[in-house]
Amino acid sequence: MPTKPALHNEGLEVPTQVPLPLVYREIRLDIGYRIDLVVEDLVVVEIKAIDSLIAIRQAQVISYLKLSGKKLGILINFNTLHLRDGIKRVVNGL
Repeated sequence: MPTKPALHNEGLEVPTQVPLPLVYREIRLDIGYRIDLVVEDLVVVEIKAIDSLIAIRQAQVISYLKLSGKKLGILINFNTLHLRDGIKRVVNGL
């Protein structure tokens, strides 16, 4: 069972490993997408520990935003010397 994020201690609702189905023409496909964190049902947070944030990782967050109907995502890569260099804000233009 995953531990609760520190944001939860601040009184924020932060579910983890949120299932994300794909709905196409009223057909629901549970294909195994999972969002790492959703903060206050507003912000999608995807956490990585990779060498660099390549475009495919940003595309993953954009897909999650479109499928969930959310507008804001944050991609965080913990494999950096300075954490500020591993944070990428992603906005869904809908």
